[in-house]
Amino acid sequence: MNTVFEHILKRLVQEGSLRVVFADGTERLYIGPEESPNPAKRLKAAVRFRTEEAQKAMLFNPGLAFGERYMSGEIIPLPTHEGQSESDALAELLKLLMLNVENRNLVNEQIMGTARRIKFAFKTLGLAPSLYNNPRKARRNVAHHYDLDARLYRLFLDQDMQYSCGYFPRGDENLEEAQKAKKHHIAAKLRLTKPGLRVLDIGCGWGGLALSLARDYGAHVTGITLSTEQLAIARQRARQEGLEHLVDFRLMDYRNAKGPFDRVVSVGMLEHVGKGEYITFFSAIKKLLKDDGVALIHSIGRKGGPGTTNPWIERYIFPGGYSPAVSEAIGAVEQSGLWVADCEILRLHYAKTLHHWRQRFEDHVDEVRALYDERFVRMFRFYLTASEMAFRVQDHMNFQLQLAPTLEAVPLTRDYMMNSRAMADEATASLVSKAASGVERS
Repeated sequence: MNTVFEHILKRLVQEGSLRVVFADGTERLYIGPEESPNPAKRLKAAVRFRTEEAQKAMLFNPGLAFGERYMSGEIIPLPTHEGQSESDALAELLKLLMLNVENRNLVNEQIMGTARRIKFAFKTLGLAPSLYNNPRKARRNVAHHYDLDARLYRLFLDQDMQYSCGYFPRGDENLEEAQKAKKHHIAAKLRLTKPGLRVLDIGCGWGGLALSLARDYGAHVTGITLSTEQLAIARQRARQEGLEHLVDFRLMDYRNAKGPFDRVVSVGMLEHVGKGEYITFFSAIKKLLKDDGVALIHSIGRKGGPGTTNPWIERYIFPGGYSPAVSEAIGAVEQSGLWVADCEILRLHYAKTLHHWRQRFEDHVDEVRALYDERFVRMFRFYLTASEMAFRVQDHMNFQLQLAPTLEAVPLTRDYMMNSRAMADEATASLVSKAASGVERS
């Protein structure tokens, strides 16, 4: 057993209890002095290290090593009660570790955090290109994750294949309800008050939002993506729904889009823009919008100010990705000349969304294994679980920025946003009325 590693674990565990089985068979139980006296509130987790190498790796870069060694099977989360699944055991382990790291200044975490900040400083000085996602690099980064087999995503996403945070106004919605509510919530902020408005959807994914805006609000939507796999499915869906006259999907970088548009929407795209490209991104939106236009940007964010991307996420899941602090996004908006007409923070909504995804993934884990292999299963399980816990116990959240080129593009108050379903019904009624009058004239 590594005495340095044991010392770090003693310092780390201040809340909850952690049972550790080391590679040499030694077993230790770490119980924090701040452990709740209420058994129902006690957080428990257990883990086994199968190799000395895994223990040593955790000393130097735990943010990368934990995920890698879990993928290789060298770190095994252990159940704390009978019948607990590996996914739930991993969730409890990550929750305990994240909660304690969040509340404690661990020496090695401080060192690694300082190293990442120094690395970022050099990057911003232009000594490294990884913060600047030029079109070629952006396309490569997108392909790494979004060009995976669509059958994988169909196994755990909702029917509409919304791969972003749902919206839970009550808190107990199922995944289908939450994703539908998200789309109508966004539509309300876009002020789609009449059919025929031209909308640009930047990072349109498999086309679900664009198709909804066309179907439910009569918008003419151009959806752009850098994923060839997503593009093919989006176009197929438009054909199947008979919406090709309202929706046009293109393989295009946002920097090459031509306006003007009445509305611009971007959901889950800002995280892939790159820190060095924020001003370029928001300036492009301003250029694409009409003077009375409105944009809605939905993104993962962080409350604690500028930071860095977890090294495991950057290497295995989202190369080139970064979730900005709200201050970083708004700072770039200010330099673009756009107005921030509204900002909403969605706190636990993504934690709920990810929990649904994780459960669905585990329900279909044998099918995922058949598509890929056990290592991929462990990688994707770690990704979904770690992401869920980041939104539950760390500083991650989502934000929505409503932007406009002019002061008077949206009403004086935000009352109009409060009933997005009513707006959808009103838009649908307008479409029906317009179609009926056309029949009468003919």
